[in-house]
Amino acid sequence: MNGNERQVPAVVIKRLPRYYRYLSDLLKADIKRISSGALSRKMNVTASQIRQDFNYFGGFGQQGYGYNVEHLYRAIGDILGLNSRNNTVIIGVGNLGMALANHGAFEKRGFKITALFDNSEKVIGRVINGNTVRAVDELEDYISKNRVDIAILTVPKASTQELADRLVRSGVKGILNFSYTELKTDGSAAIENVHLSDSLMTLSYKIKQLGE
Repeated sequence: MNGNERQVPAVVIKRLPRYYRYLSDLLKADIKRISSGALSRKMNVTASQIRQDFNYFGGFGQQGYGYNVEHLYRAIGDILGLNSRNNTVIIGVGNLGMALANHGAFEKRGFKITALFDNSEKVIGRVINGNTVRAVDELEDYISKNRVDIAILTVPKASTQELADRLVRSGVKGILNFSYTELKTDGSAAIENVHLSDSLMTLSYKIKQLGE
């Protein structure tokens, strides 16, 4: 990542995965080229916003030609780090962790689930989507012997920070946290906190507005 990319606003970064999904659909439809105007109509984002977002990374388009869909798709995938494999582990194999372990879209996006961990004797030793569930006590040993880029946490709130600290000390650089608590780190790892209940409350608000 160069100096310009480090200054990209967070809202722009959050829009990149959406661009990536739409471009994937365009490729599947065998669309080779698209203008910012046509892309804006599909995504309900203004053409000027699209151009402004892409200009943070060099623009990608040509005046009067638009965007080469495959080139733009690959460029955004590269910006997002999706064009190389990210070895990923899941810690916490309850209902949510099991659903994520069986979610086929991860590998399609370059996130390879390589190991599962839990502290319950009921699930340790079970094989889920080709991975045997290991005891959490084996976490550091596994990371020391295998490259782990990302850890997904679906554990009770009380144990989340301790696990995050262990992961960071072991060298894991990214944590996706589903545990309804805000993690704190020393800045050596990237954290993405996912609050499903927040999304439900936002949806509830939108439904309420429709009825007013």
